[in-house]
Amino acid sequence: GVLDLRSRFPAVTEGDYQGWARFDGPAGTQVVDSAIEAAAAWQRSGNNANSHGQFAAAEACDALVAEVQLTLGRLLGADPGGFVFGPSTTANVFSLSRAIGRDLGPGDEIICTRLDHDSNVSPWLQVAEDTGARVRLVEFDVESGRLPVEAVAAALTERTRWVAVTGASNAIGTMPDITAITAAAHAADARVVIDGVHLTPHAPVDIAAIGCDVYSTSSYKWYGPHAGITWIEPALLDRLRAYKVRPAPDVGPRKFMLGTPSFEAIAALGAAGEFLMQAGMAAIAEHERELFAPLLEALLADDRVTVYGPRDLERRAPTVAFNVAGRTAADAARALAAERIAVWDGNYYALEAMSSFGVDGAVRAGIAVYVSAADVDRLIHAVQRL
Repeated sequence: GVLDLRSRFPAVTEGDYQGWARFDGPAGTQVVDSAIEAAAAWQRSGNNANSHGQFAAAEACDALVAEVQLTLGRLLGADPGGFVFGPSTTANVFSLSRAIGRDLGPGDEIICTRLDHDSNVSPWLQVAEDTGARVRLVEFDVESGRLPVEAVAAALTERTRWVAVTGASNAIGTMPDITAITAAAHAADARVVIDGVHLTPHAPVDIAAIGCDVYSTSSYKWYGPHAGITWIEPALLDRLRAYKVRPAPDVGPRKFMLGTPSFEAIAALGAAGEFLMQAGMAAIAEHERELFAPLLEALLADDRVTVYGPRDLERRAPTVAFNVAGRTAADAARALAAERIAVWDGNYYALEAMSSFGVDGAVRAGIAVYVSAADVDRLIHAVQRL
C-alpha cells in the first residue's frame, strides 16, 4: 500500500527546496509538521522554565520529560525510566563511556565492529586508552556487507565487559542480528550497547525483545529535532557513576543529562515519536522498501557503478553507498546537486567500514518517508547520465 506522508513535511512541499529530491535523510531528515508545531507551542506556552521548581511552569517541564519518556517507551518497547535526553547520540555515548570507564582496567576488553559509525567506536577506543582496557575490532564480511553473529561471538572471552554494535549501518544499510549478538554477549557475561541511530527510522524496534543494556537513537534521523536519546537499563543506569555536577541526582536519567535539557526539543521529539507510531513502523518499512528496490536494482545493473554492501533487500535499511567510475564521490554529488538531487559524499563517519572497502568515500543515498517514486526515477536517470 502507498503511504502518502509527503504533505506532512512543509520543508518538502513549500519554501526554497520545493522540487528537490531529498536523499540526504541518513544524516538528518526533514521535520514533520507536528514536531515543528510542538516546539513552537512549547516556546509560546510560558512553560519554558527548568525542572524541580515550586511553580506551575517548572512542574510542566518535569511533566513533559515524563510524558515523552512514556511515548518513547511505547515506540521502542522499553522501560520509560531509562531514557536520557542529550544533544546527540555522539555526546550521549561519550558521557556513557566515561562513566563505564570508571569500572574498567587493564585486562578488560570491549568489542567494537568495523561496521559501526565512529560514535560507537571512538568513545571506546579513548576509554580503553585511559584505563588500560583493550578494544577488539571485529571485521564484517566485505563481500556480502554482512556482520555475522559468529564474528562477534568468536571475539567474546571471559575478559569481555562490553560489546558495542550497530543496529543498522549508516553507510551501507546492513542490519546485523542484534538480538542474537546480545544473547551471545550476555551468555559471556558482557553488556551490550546498540547504536540504533540508523535502525530506528527504518524498522520496528523492541528493546525488551532485543535484550540490550543500552540503546541510542537520534530524533533528527526520524523527522524530529536535533536531539539524542539513549536508553540505559534502569538498574545499570542507577549503578553507573556519571561525570556530573554535584547537585545532579545520583540515580535516574538526569545524572547523564548535563545542564538544562532542551525542553522544546523534547516536546518536538515526542511529537515525532507519535507520528512514527501513527504511521506504523512496519508500514513505513514496507513503503521504503518498495521505493528502494528499483534504486538498488538500477545501481547494481549499471556496470560503471560500484555498490558497497548488501546486494539484496534482506535485513537492510533503504540506504546505499556507491561510486561511479571516473568520478570522485564529491564530483558525482555535485553533479547530482546541479539537478536538485541531494545526496551525501565522503565517509559519513563510518571510517572503518569505508576503509574496509578500500575507499575514502562514496556517494550515499537514503530513502525517507517523504521521498517519492518520481524522486527515485530522477536519481536513477541522473546517475545513468553521469
